[in-house]
Amino acid sequence: MKRSFDIFVAFFGLVACAPLFVIIALLIKLDSLGPIFFTQVRIGKNFRQFHTHKFRTMTTDAAQRGGLVTLGDDPRITRVGEILRRFKLDELPQLFNILKGEMSLVGPRPEVPCYVEIFKEGYKKILEVPPGLTDLASLRFIEEAEILEKAEKPEVEYVQTILPEKLRLATIYLQHASFLFDFAILVQTLLKLVRVRVVLFELPEVYSHATRYGNGHGAFLRSISLQYRRPVILMLDLVLIVLANYLAFWLRFDGKIPIEAKYVFATMLPWVVLIRGITFSLFRLNEGLWRYTSIWDLQSIVSGVLSSTLVFYALVHWGFEVISYPRSVFVVDSVLLIGFLVGIRLPSRLYREHGLWAGKKRILVLGAGDAGEQIVREMKTNPSYHYDPIGFVDDDPSLVGQRIHGVKVLGTREELSTILLTEQPQEVVVAMPGINPAVLREIISGLETFKIPIKTLPNLQDLLDGKVTVSQIRHLKIEDLLSRPPVGLQPQSVQQLIKGKRILVTGAGGSIGSELCRQILEFQPHVLVLFERYENSLYSIANELADRKSSSPVYSVIGDITDAPHLYATMKKYSPDIIFHAAAHKHVPLMEINPGEALKNNVLGTRTVVEAADHSGVERLVFISTDKAVNPSSVMGATKRVAELVVQDMARRSKTRFLTVRFGNVLGSNGSVVPRFQEQIKAGGPVTVTHPAVKRYFMLISEAVHLVLQAATLGEQGATYVLEMGEQIKLVELARNLIRLSGFVPKKEIPITFIGLRPGEKLEEELVGDNEEAEPSPVPKIQQIRSKTLPNLMLVSKRIVELEQNLSLGDPGFPIQYLQQMIPNFQVLEKPNPVTPRIEPQIMDAPLP
Repeated sequence: MKRSFDIFVAFFGLVACAPLFVIIALLIKLDSLGPIFFTQVRIGKNFRQFHTHKFRTMTTDAAQRGGLVTLGDDPRITRVGEILRRFKLDELPQLFNILKGEMSLVGPRPEVPCYVEIFKEGYKKILEVPPGLTDLASLRFIEEAEILEKAEKPEVEYVQTILPEKLRLATIYLQHASFLFDFAILVQTLLKLVRVRVVLFELPEVYSHATRYGNGHGAFLRSISLQYRRPVILMLDLVLIVLANYLAFWLRFDGKIPIEAKYVFATMLPWVVLIRGITFSLFRLNEGLWRYTSIWDLQSIVSGVLSSTLVFYALVHWGFEVISYPRSVFVVDSVLLIGFLVGIRLPSRLYREHGLWAGKKRILVLGAGDAGEQIVREMKTNPSYHYDPIGFVDDDPSLVGQRIHGVKVLGTREELSTILLTEQPQEVVVAMPGINPAVLREIISGLETFKIPIKTLPNLQDLLDGKVTVSQIRHLKIEDLLSRPPVGLQPQSVQQLIKGKRILVTGAGGSIGSELCRQILEFQPHVLVLFERYENSLYSIANELADRKSSSPVYSVIGDITDAPHLYATMKKYSPDIIFHAAAHKHVPLMEINPGEALKNNVLGTRTVVEAADHSGVERLVFISTDKAVNPSSVMGATKRVAELVVQDMARRSKTRFLTVRFGNVLGSNGSVVPRFQEQIKAGGPVTVTHPAVKRYFMLISEAVHLVLQAATLGEQGATYVLEMGEQIKLVELARNLIRLSGFVPKKEIPITFIGLRPGEKLEEELVGDNEEAEPSPVPKIQQIRSKTLPNLMLVSKRIVELEQNLSLGDPGFPIQYLQQMIPNFQVLEKPNPVTPRIEPQIMDAPLP
């Protein structure tokens, strides 16, 4: 189509311009010596050289008198050449190049070989298409000679500044190339040449790099139109009032107005103009900006016309008693005038919203409810967003085929794949703020094979007044896909607990510990003590908190929870009121090969912390546990379960209030599967998943800390709390979603491989053990765990002493035996085949005596 259009325009252009060619040729010959045409070698498609033709505008010795760059008042330019260059008439012979197929009407402007060689890498993509007579760079640098004349070193300015910008604009053209875009550029070029300051299209990327060469077309026109807008509108309205009144008479008498009727028309015309003019001013019809014409403006126009008609009718029949004034004229005049007034205002808005070519991104909106309606309305009324909503998709079949703001509901979610293939949107916006995460995952799954960006709106609770705007559209995040309600913090109770208290956090440099410190500091504790064994992690969180410039002092202590003397000394120095115990070894595979260290840190370390808290008279201690402590199959999970028993044992015999918080996997934490998946995606894959059937609970770090803080306010002695976490998510599904949200197509661009369950891993996690039951707590979405059979806590202290004695002997088989004695349902799993849906674990039976 592009080539056919080029041939058609070039052929008829040459025919139509033939007389002009003769005139220009004569003027050139009369003005100066030399040939009529100037021929120069340029680089065309696929780096092929061709000879471009122009009317000669310079003297014959121009090459000897200067370089390739032409300046504004270049002495080499002839008198006729100056006129030809001003209106770009010297380019007309390039219609022959277009006819031959060496050039196109629209395309990147051809350059001379020496400049192409400098930017050869940049031209590789650009020269995949034929060069053109005009392009975006021609519009931007239409006064290129004048620009270069102001430069200190024109040649350097051209090579270092203008040419790179031309390459960027050419790249943008290739990204948006279409027949309509070409046509818009062609018409815009013609308008620029005749100095008509009208903008036919706007492409935001063109002006994304601010330059000293200007930011757009039409600024002058807009300023002038705004300055004289009201007088112009008033004059137009008065003209339309006269026209509508005359046409009403003309229609009433079928185009032949009698002399008597003409006399009545002429006599009453000044009054109708005066009345309508005053009424329109009262209704402020001359104040509105036409590009924002809306229903409100239509109401004002109708009200103004009808009100003035009633006043004029009363004046004619009861004031002047002109019986011969046709009554039908009042009606026809009003209808015509409303049509005229709306007709001159509406095109401004339609042009603003649509234009000839707007370079807008094609958007498919999922959800034809209130949120979708508001988003589409704003997209259509605010062209600065450069979005073009092409259709809705909604689950309600009754809406299919209907239109909202002129945008059609194309089908239901079941037809999404077909709609994407036929409509080819550039972006999908999920406009359903209250969407169920499971449904959202289904949508992501349906879009797997399409490389289309997916965006969404904030959740309902994040919207302040229920209104949604285009500016709130954001990229879909992995937490949007979690199948559990988000946890809200009740700040009053937490502030009452923490404000003015001395707080100590163990493991303060870890994922949970550092987030605890951030949120605790917001509640203005008297002192916040960070206790951490790793100096780099401690340094990082301490600096972050220092940057917040809180009034609460923060103290950093390097220390190990298994170092009892140092821990006791820290307790004595800072006298904490509340301890959040987050320090632990949490990496499952590492703990499987280092069970002794897991016992030392997770069990003995916890015992040291709770004993130090009891000895120091701490008000309460919150122990952070994990869902892997429920029916544990890993060393890490079993040690955390023993630590829970240690806390419960101390709770029964201490004045300090001890409680446990248990939750599932935390997104983005150290060792979490999500950062690992993201690293693998960044590296190009493959993404490794242990087993196709593996499921896990997930929550956000901030929500985990919310739970910890909220549980601390409940504070029933020895209690264990868990979060209502919804359904578990398959890791393979999580991997696919992460690949998709990263902009890749799963399997096709980023493969997924299964490597088999690692030692200690289960196919599914649990939040409540076999001998436990969950019941509601005073806080919504938090449950309290109660044991059906009470553990024998009297033996815990005794077994901890045995643990200390035997660990020092270095027996490699002791840690597992000890855990099996302490936790009868501790299951040691064999590694299953990676493609086997499920292998029942082998249970090591070693009951607690």
